[in-house]
Amino acid sequence: MIEVRVGRRRTITIPKKVAGLIGLREGQKLLLKVEGKKIILEPIIDAVWLALHGEKIVEITLRELEEESIEQQKKYIEQA
Repeated sequence: MIEVRVGRRRTITIPKKVAGLIGLREGQKLLLKVEGKKIILEPIIDAVWLALHGEKIVEITLRELEEESIEQQKKYIEQA
């Protein structure tokens, strides 16, 4: 357990040691949940992080990767 202080605008800083333990990087999104009087932060794992750091369980060809990338980009554009 590490004590942190709530700063201006109710911000907190996650200590470098803690971020390193869970692989949290600058700019990464977190999911914030409230359970009773507890705040729980969970890293949101995106496809790029997963590709670089995740466990490899299947192989994919460059063509399949490009097709998936195009599909995801279309979804992203439609949401904007």
